[in-house]
Amino acid sequence: KDVKSRFWAMYKKISNEYDNDFLERANDDMSIILTFAGLFSAVNSTFIVGMQPNPGDTTNVLLLQLIQISVNGPNSVPDISNLSSSTEYPSSNVWMQTLAYASLAFSVMAAFGAVLGKQW
Repeated sequence: KDVKSRFWAMYKKISNEYDNDFLERANDDMSIILTFAGLFSAVNSTFIVGMQPNPGDTTNVLLLQLIQISVNGPNSVPDISNLSSSTEYPSSNVWMQTLAYASLAFSVMAAFGAVLGKQW
């Protein structure tokens, strides 16, 4: 073989080794990112569910009003002032939920990017 063909054969061997090593490291890194994003999303979703208002409170008040109507007759007017409204959230809760949903969205996007990278 001549000098040029030996050079390109050696170049191909070394570049394939380098590329394979690079792809293996990138694949391992994406696996770690995918695992971390999945765990973070699960924990974040748990916090989001925990921050939601308790729907049982509204249900209990409505059941109490139905009982009062059945006891007092259909012409009685129930007091609905003690029903909870969705507009009574403090601004700190709104900010906390906004940040929680934003971090969940970014975590899902990171997991999506890792899946795309692994499939590529």
